[in-house]
Amino acid sequence: MNIQDYLRAHIRTVQDWPEAGVAFRDITPLLQNPRVFRVLIDAFVHRYMDADMRPDVVAGLDARGFIMGSVLAYELGVGFVPIRKKGKLPFTTVAQTYELEYGSATVELHTDAVLPGQRVVLMDDLIATGGTMMAGKQLLERLGAQVIEGAAIVDLPELGGSDKLKAAGLQLFTLLDFEGH
Repeated sequence: MNIQDYLRAHIRTVQDWPEAGVAFRDITPLLQNPRVFRVLIDAFVHRYMDADMRPDVVAGLDARGFIMGSVLAYELGVGFVPIRKKGKLPFTTVAQTYELEYGSATVELHTDAVLPGQRVVLMDDLIATGGTMMAGKQLLERLGAQVIEGAAIVDLPELGGSDKLKAAGLQLFTLLDFEGH
C-alpha cells in the first residue's frame, strides 16, 4: 500500500456535516494512531529536508495547521509561526479578511512573526476554497517573507481552492485529494 492509500484509509468521511450535502473529511483518525501520525509527519519532513525546499519558518493556519505545522517545524529545527483567527494574538498584528461561502473571516499575524526574506512553508490540514491559505500567504508576504509553498494533507479540488492558489503563484504540496461525496 502506498502512502496516499495508507493515509486515505485513516481519514473519516462524515456525511452531511456541518450541513446537508457536505462530506466532511475528518483528519482526527490520522492523529489518534501514533504510527499513522508519524507516517503523516514524515511525509512532510522528507519533502522539506531538501536544501532547495527547506524553510526558515513554518507558519500554521488556525487551528489544524498548528498541529502539523508545529511538529514539522520541530522536526526540521526551524521556528513556528501561528496565523490566528482575529482577536487571539496579544501583540501588534497585521490582519487579512477573506470571503467565506456565507460571510467573511479575518486572520492575524504578529508584526514580528517573520523577517523580510525568510522562506516560509504555509501549512493547513486541507485546501477547500483556498480563502484561509490565500489570506495567510498575503499576511506573510506583507511582512516581506517568501512563501515557498502551501502544504496540506488533503486537497478538495472540486471546490477550486487549489486552482485559485496556484493562479496566485503559490506552489502547493498535498498528500492526497478527495473528489465528490
